[in-house]
Formats: sequence, C-alpha cells, structure tokens
Amino acid sequence: MAMTQDEMKRAVAAAAVDYVEAGTIVGVGTGSTANYFIDELAKIKHKIDATVASSEASAERLKSHGILVEDLNMVSEMSVYVDGADECTKFLHLTKGGGGALTREKIVAAVAKTFVCIVDETKMVDVLGKFPLPVEVIPMARSYVARELVKMGGSPVYREGFTTDNGNVILDVHNLQILNPVEIEEKLNNITGVVTNGLFACRPADVILMATQEGVKTIK
Repeated sequence: MAMTQDEMKRAVAAAAVDYVEAGTIVGVGTGSTANYFIDELAKIKHKIDATVASSEASAERLKSHGILVEDLNMVSEMSVYVDGADECTKFLHLTKGGGGALTREKIVAAVAKTFVCIVDETKMVDVLGKFPLPVEVIPMARSYVARELVKMGGSPVYREGFTTDNGNVILDVHNLQILNPVEIEEKLNNITGVVTNGLFACRPADVILMATQEGVKTIK
C-alpha cells in the first residue's frame, strides 16, 4: 500500500522526535508537517522544558496541547528547531515561507543549535526556484522592491489579502533560477525594504528528514 502525503508527513514528524533532547527548549516551525510534529511532541511534553514557536498559529496549537511556549527573547539557547520546507536540495538549502512565517522561522533557526527540516519526497529538487520565493517586505516599500526583483529576473506577485505576524506584506517571486542560493539570499536581503526572504541557505538545515514510500531517509 502506497502511503498518502499525509501519512508521509506523519511518519517524518515522528522521526523528528528522536532529535528532541530531554530538558531542553525546542523550536517549532509552521505549516502542515510542523503541525504533525507538534502533535508528536505532545506525547513527550513532560520531557522538555518549553518551546518557542515561529508563528502565532503554531503557538496556539502548542498551547492547546498544554505545552509551554516561551518568548524567544527569554531564551538564550535552543537545542533543536524542527520545521518543514516548500523546497529543499541535497545541499540542505531550503525555500520556506509558503505559509508566510518565513521571518520568524529564520530567527528561530538562527538561535537553534541544530535545524532539522522535515519534508516528504515531493519537496526535493535539483535547483530551487520552481516554488515561488516568498519575500517579506515593509508595506511602503512594496512597489520599489518589486521593481528591484524584476531587475533580478524575477516576476513578483503581491500576496493579496495576506499580512504576516509582523504586519508586513509578501511578494512571491516566480521565475527565479536559484543556482547560487547563498549569494541570492544575501542579495535579496540587501534590497532596502526587504525584511527577509524565504531562502534558507546562509543558515541551511543541519539535517533533512525526508519521508519516502520506503521510509524516512536522513540527509546530512
């Protein structure tokens, strides 16, 4: 019997629990796969000290399980951060932000000692860029940033009716061929008015756990 995508997400979320150390603070991402991880984490919540969430939605889900959620400013170290991705490569570079939480996800990942990315095999690509790259932008800079993105060869689309947890807007950039993710991540972040972009290459994942029909594979 072939596993459904949801079953693969559940399997990889369960595998990620092995990376959770007792008596530590766990960073938790956002999205459908991260939600399965939250549900798995609830089973061992007595073993961990607290969590930090990368979005309001994840914080609510954690609290509904009776799991303590801390403000990141109160946390000096975090053993592990577990989150999904919209695309990933074998070099552990990721595209994230389909759900719009990319800035907070990037901040939490920066603090964590180990970043474990959980995906199903449909997310693995040779070159990032088929999934539109989200860029979080200060609202008044939206048109300026869009023009700069066009100069880079991208086709930015304003994400209508969406505001991030930080009160900003998102431009989803289509048609970018991301052959050098580190360079492009830095270049995009240098555009005035950009808060951050969805490339996780300067700080890539440390481990990718990928659910396949044959089971969960580990890429390091």
